[in-house]
Amino acid sequence: MYKAPVEEIAFTLRHVAGLKDALESGRLETLSDDLVDAILQEAGRFASEKVAPLAEVGDRQGARLVDGKVITPEGWKDLYRTWAEGGWNSLTAPAAYGGQALPHMLQVAALEMWNSGSMAFAIGPTLTIGAIEALASHGSAQLRETYLPKLVSGEWMGTMNLTEPHAGSDLGVLKARAERRRDGTYRIFGQKIFITYGEHDFTDNIIHLVLARLPDAPAGTRGISLFLVPKYLVNDDGSPGVRNDVFCHSLEHKLGIHASPTCTMIYGDGRFGDEPGAVGWLVGEENKGLACMFTMMNNARLAVGMQGVAIAEAATQKATAFARERVQGRAPGWDGPGMSPIIEHPDVARTLLTMKALTQGARAIAYSCAFATDMAHATEGDSARHWSERASLLTPIAKSFATDAGVDVASMGVQVHGGMGYIEETGAARLLRDARIAPIYEGTNGIQAIDLVTRKLVLSEGKQVKGLIAELHEIADAVDAAGNPAFGEAAARLRSALGDLTASTDWLLAALAAGRQAEALAGATAYQRLFGLVLTGAYVSKGALVDEGDGRSGARVALSRFIAENMLAETGGLRDRVVHGAASLEAARVVLA
Repeated sequence: MYKAPVEEIAFTLRHVAGLKDALESGRLETLSDDLVDAILQEAGRFASEKVAPLAEVGDRQGARLVDGKVITPEGWKDLYRTWAEGGWNSLTAPAAYGGQALPHMLQVAALEMWNSGSMAFAIGPTLTIGAIEALASHGSAQLRETYLPKLVSGEWMGTMNLTEPHAGSDLGVLKARAERRRDGTYRIFGQKIFITYGEHDFTDNIIHLVLARLPDAPAGTRGISLFLVPKYLVNDDGSPGVRNDVFCHSLEHKLGIHASPTCTMIYGDGRFGDEPGAVGWLVGEENKGLACMFTMMNNARLAVGMQGVAIAEAATQKATAFARERVQGRAPGWDGPGMSPIIEHPDVARTLLTMKALTQGARAIAYSCAFATDMAHATEGDSARHWSERASLLTPIAKSFATDAGVDVASMGVQVHGGMGYIEETGAARLLRDARIAPIYEGTNGIQAIDLVTRKLVLSEGKQVKGLIAELHEIADAVDAAGNPAFGEAAARLRSALGDLTASTDWLLAALAAGRQAEALAGATAYQRLFGLVLTGAYVSKGALVDEGDGRSGARVALSRFIAENMLAETGGLRDRVVHGAASLEAARVVLA
């Protein structure tokens, strides 16, 4: 059974991401060490004791569409209500609407634990949190007053409606349309697919944020507007009123996250209401909806990264426990009676340590990204710009590296279980099935690589990425200066990997400056993984340099050495793919003809 790693999460926040220094400098006035510990402990307890026990039930029963209504698995409605009553929906929400206005770091940490408990459950509230962010930033005063208190309290849930059958990653070609009405409202028509929790039985109203196009809108992404479309129109007293002209047509049958209803939504076919068209209200300005939606999507990408961390953590815990109990053969050096636990076999130990390393690295990257977001809001001027750029640079890496890690670690977890991993009763297979969607949605990891190379490397003319690399060099220097032989070759291997990252970065910046975008994009995915591996080695080493005084520092040093001497050698090959891979890729297109 999953047990929330509260101490590890707190350590990473404080000593790797930067929370300790921020608290000591007073940059986070609403936060204290005691409050951090209390929130993490309670979030961990809820995840371990309430969410995780219902994960198997959710996977087995799934969400069902019955007479136009979605029925969630047994116990899930009560679980959500308990979650909402605990105030978890309000952690980072504005205080003016009932929120706690706490730093993003704490929400990200809580998201990890809830997703480890059940990714299918946690994804629903995650979208509501995103809707709150978008509405608070771009909604009119009337919309904020009407909808935010109920969304913040968790009485209502929110969704994000982007994708259409013909428009996935390319939103510029979406066809959902909006028509103006004289009363200031709009009528929305169209179909949206892959809408997570588009219909459910958790709450008595669901607030949809929908991208659509006005009749006179410019072509492409410059002509997209964002609309708020409630399932039920809201009465003057704030209660749900008549049904709006929107409904769930069908549910998708998916590889994983079975309990999360993935809906096809129909807007404006005349099923409900006096006239066809779902009643909606404009969020932000006409034709500027994509910018509004990206307020929701950017943090959603980090939240999806946390799903990868969460699955990796749960898979590592499950595989480690199994390897300690399962006995097979006699490992080299085993002097106990009979067969040895498989954890004693070198290959199994290597697999488990790789799982642990990827989990720790992904967690550190994601938390560092959340810290940068918080610092961007807590500072001003050049400092705020620096931290905003740092968050922008880390976001595609946090999303892609962590979700790839989730899939890889879950797959390794199945391998450690052997044949039993392929059997559903162990739960290892469920984790792998659930993990597979995370590299796909909220912008595929390939799109994250495009974003990283073409938009994020050039921030401040490349000074932001070079500044981060310089900070990573300081960590390598500190490992060297520590003089601890237990680090082995960690400092030298990390410097070598940083050399690969620097050379790749310089090459990409030069290629972009020369207009050779296709060459740069050919190596974008390799570069993204290269960056993630280097950050993993550096951030785990940074944590290993902390003298905890509780006996854990030795374990962190050992893991730092393992990463450096077993995993960072991959960066040389990735550098070669970045710098020299474009020509062979182009030549090999003939194979695809």
